[in-house]
Amino acid sequence: MRNRLVLLLVCLSAALAAAVPATQAATTRSCGSVKDPYPGTRYAGVDLSHITAKGVSCTTAKRVARGAHKKALGLTPPPSGVRTLTWDGWRVSGDLRGSHDSYVATKGAPRVRWRF
Repeated sequence: MRNRLVLLLVCLSAALAAAVPATQAATTRSCGSVKDPYPGTRYAGVDLSHITAKGVSCTTAKRVARGAHKKALGLTPPPSGVRTLTWDGWRVSGDLRGSHDSYVATKGAPRVRWRF
């Protein structure tokens, strides 16, 4: 009886330890903004803002936003107003309609969002 109780406690501890990283990975965090990523261009002074990360660090989220957005600006805007592309394995979709462009990049479960 005592061995079963110890085994049960060990199994519960292992299950809780495995669940903690999954819970932390699902947390969405606000990462601030990338200040003036295009100085000396017609976009000078416009920030990549409202960056959020789910399943990645803020450093990675800012790198994705900066790199994917730079590639997106080099493409011709589509008539639909929704731009899609891939960058470094990330699937990126940008909604160009409205007063701000909203982007989302996914790579499996991780997700990064930003606004331009």
